[in-house]
Amino acid sequence: MRGFYGGSVQHVPQFLDQIKSHYDYVQLDNVLWNTKKSIGYAQIDRLWLDYSLDNLEITLGRQRIAWGTCLVWNVIDLFNPQSILDFDYEEKPGADALRIQYYTGAVSRIEFSVKPGKNKKSTIAAAFLSFNTAGYDLCGITGIRNNRWIFGGAWAGDILKAGFRGEFLVSDAPNKGAPDSYSNSSYFGTSFFKYDKPVVSAVLSGDYTFPNSFYIHSEVLYNSNGKVENAGAFYWEALQAGMLSPARWSLFQEFSYNIMPLIKGSVFGIFNPNDKSSIIVPQFNWSITANLDFTLIGFLASGAHFTEWGDYGNSVVVRFKYSFST
Repeated sequence: MRGFYGGSVQHVPQFLDQIKSHYDYVQLDNVLWNTKKSIGYAQIDRLWLDYSLDNLEITLGRQRIAWGTCLVWNVIDLFNPQSILDFDYEEKPGADALRIQYYTGAVSRIEFSVKPGKNKKSTIAAAFLSFNTAGYDLCGITGIRNNRWIFGGAWAGDILKAGFRGEFLVSDAPNKGAPDSYSNSSYFGTSFFKYDKPVVSAVLSGDYTFPNSFYIHSEVLYNSNGKVENAGAFYWEALQAGMLSPARWSLFQEFSYNIMPLIKGSVFGIFNPNDKSSIIVPQFNWSITANLDFTLIGFLASGAHFTEWGDYGNSVVVRFKYSFST
């Protein structure tokens, strides 16, 4: 359950639709209130049945199927892709799916998952294999998403005590998964769904924590069919195509530091090297009590119109979060 108040509710077009998690069949949500400047919204994110027998586990229902190893962009996360800018949705959306896992060892498993859609262009079915070797967690996937075959892999390990992760995904041509209707922004360039060749997405990630708690994290995302100009005009179409960004290249950098045991400051930025647009997100967290947290966060975007971040806007958000158990 979340409540929103302020200028975003009043001025952002279709704000309620943007904060919802959309499901093909059952929404399990409720708008608690909806005024000019405030919205209250509740949605059930997890509801499943689980059956286990020896090394076999079967889960049916609304669940999170979190594949991927990187910390910002997960190109192999077919079922539950997420945005780091959605800072307030900590539980993260789930998927209405069937998941079958068979554990072949303490750190290895074979998995098959399927999320049925209303048609083959909204259905996802994939197999997943994970294991550990030489101190690295490795995984591979193959399957069909939105009528397009896919295969890929990922790894997670460390080099000289610094985290080292990566992911890659090869997908069939986007035109094979084109929805019945989509926003063809032909004025700004060719639609993603006009692309008739396989595409590649890849991520590299590294992070390190110093003894004094200072933390650095870098990540880069590449899309072979990403836009080098007017990326902002293709944002929604990129989501329809299963892309994490409409851009060809995206660079992420983060720094954080524990100022005091209960106070943490951080800042991260995402930069598009092709259109020179960017967004900077400073954040201050204070754990007031064991159950109450205060967060102050800013979104500072820059760039020309129709660049990836040029029209994102600037905002400041204050959040109080109270946690409880029953």
